[in-house]
Amino acid sequence: MSKADIGLIGLAVMGQNLVLNMNDHGFTVAVYNRTTSVVDEFLAGSAKGTKVIGAHSLEELAGLLKRPRRVMMLVKAGQPVDDFIEKLLGVLEPGDIIMDGGNSNYEDSIRRTAYVESKGLLYIGTGVSGGEEGARHGPSIMPGGSPAAWPAVKPILQAVAAKVPEGDPNGVPCCDWVGENGAGHFVKMVHNGIEYGDMQIIAEAYHLMKEALGMPNDEMHQVFARWNQGKLESYLIEITRDILGYRDADGSATIDVILDRAGQKGTGKWTVISALDQGIPLTLIGEAVFGRALSSLKDERVAASAVLQGPRPTAIADKAAFIADLEEAVYASKIVSYTQGYMLMRAAAAAYKWNLNFGGIALMWRGGCIIRSVFLGKIKEAFDADPNLTNLLVTPYFQEAVMGAQAAWRRVVAKAIELGIPTPTMSSALAFFDGYRRDWLPANLLQAQRDYFGAHTYERTDKPRGQMFHTNWTGEGGDVTARAYQA
Repeated sequence: MSKADIGLIGLAVMGQNLVLNMNDHGFTVAVYNRTTSVVDEFLAGSAKGTKVIGAHSLEELAGLLKRPRRVMMLVKAGQPVDDFIEKLLGVLEPGDIIMDGGNSNYEDSIRRTAYVESKGLLYIGTGVSGGEEGARHGPSIMPGGSPAAWPAVKPILQAVAAKVPEGDPNGVPCCDWVGENGAGHFVKMVHNGIEYGDMQIIAEAYHLMKEALGMPNDEMHQVFARWNQGKLESYLIEITRDILGYRDADGSATIDVILDRAGQKGTGKWTVISALDQGIPLTLIGEAVFGRALSSLKDERVAASAVLQGPRPTAIADKAAFIADLEEAVYASKIVSYTQGYMLMRAAAAAYKWNLNFGGIALMWRGGCIIRSVFLGKIKEAFDADPNLTNLLVTPYFQEAVMGAQAAWRRVVAKAIELGIPTPTMSSALAFFDGYRRDWLPANLLQAQRDYFGAHTYERTDKPRGQMFHTNWTGEGGDVTARAYQA
């Protein structure tokens, strides 16, 4: 029997589809699942007639692989990944490669890379985005970890990844080396955070159409279909169009019977925690995460709705004008979401000493993944023009786009507030924009307050930066100051 090019552990939907994708591209894949009957069912089912080889133990899996052995895990994040790493270290040899393709926390991937390398093997933590359809036909793949492992897995990962232009087998693969240790999973985490933001922005647009404009689902379906032909063209706008047009067997709209309580798996929360750690104002994604948390308080919201009254939404006279404004508000908010995500990646790259290719990341997100959109091409162009770009908002394209959308964006947020319809991401995006474009903010008062009650010191505008001062505000505080100052 010929040896397999790669081994894959974990035959849930993502795992099975990725195996079939690899098989389609000419690679021989050996597969293992902890419940070994799943291996037999897979081989007798969707993998029947393929070159896929089944294994009923990790020892057997290792024996089926070419050297250096490449083993990819698609198992539940957390302890199961660590457990499989320990088991694989017992059957693999120095120079072999272990890959984690699940949604692992990047800090775990930093730790695991160091640990596996200490045993003489190589490690890759790679984000894989696109869901089951992407896994089957071409996902976005974001690998990071041991740089020496990349040449051995590059041909496989780039072959099965999505291509740009979409569907072109000779296009640029949406997969490239991201960086050392946890960089791959960090970039995937930020991708998921932006995904949270995009979804919430779209949900707020839907809310305004439904309540402020009283639009039926078919009419909203048509608006999203039109938006998907312009600058908002993206996978999430596309599926929103489809969702609003979908009907149950009895002809009723499916969207109308779905409970308004959103779930989450944690990657959005990780993104916000990382932003807090790095001191980056990731306000829009934070509001998207908290929006899901608020939605989960369904019973409390139902009870509160009986006693907490607000303004009653009234009809908007010019529906077409408001929809046009709403398109601009969605676009401007989306720009802020990506801007904040890139700010976080830049801060993390400096903190962890990753050499991230920011334009390349935008290209990896152009196809296969959940946030894929034509918009990302503009981000790549911005970083191609200036690899050291500090903020997307100051580039000519995005500056012009946001400035052009600004008046409409303000009208939408103001109308939402007037009508009592929550728009946390659109509002926070506008607040961030207004804060970032100011050369002065009232933080001088905050710092005076900190110095008053805690002797935290402050800098002065009439003295060199970095020189610290303290005022004895009451005459009784003394001259002793705090030793830590962070700005």
